[in-house]
Amino acid sequence: MAATPNRQFKNICVLSRFNYGKHKEFVEAAINLGRSIAERKLHLVYGGGNRGLSKLVSEAAFIRGSQVLGIIPRALKPLGSLTDSPTGVSRLRYARKNN
Repeated sequence: MAATPNRQFKNICVLSRFNYGKHKEFVEAAINLGRSIAERKLHLVYGGGNRGLSKLVSEAAFIRGSQVLGIIPRALKPLGSLTDSPTGVSRLRYARKNN
């Protein structure tokens, strides 16, 4: 990901499939993506859950120094798969529906 001189990205958002099943190559790719995000000194924004590929990306980026922001719809907060402090998150925010 090469940035042009007059436009550099500081944040990147990652959304991914929740369940990776038997595909170990997806696990490796998610971890490598998180590492690459940190190496490029980017901040990560992701779905905020504590399962699946997004979690792996966030943990790999966070461990290597990236700021990680998890965004969770407020309606999903009561679910057991989402916690108030998933591993690999600098900040967690609950989004509200704008009506």
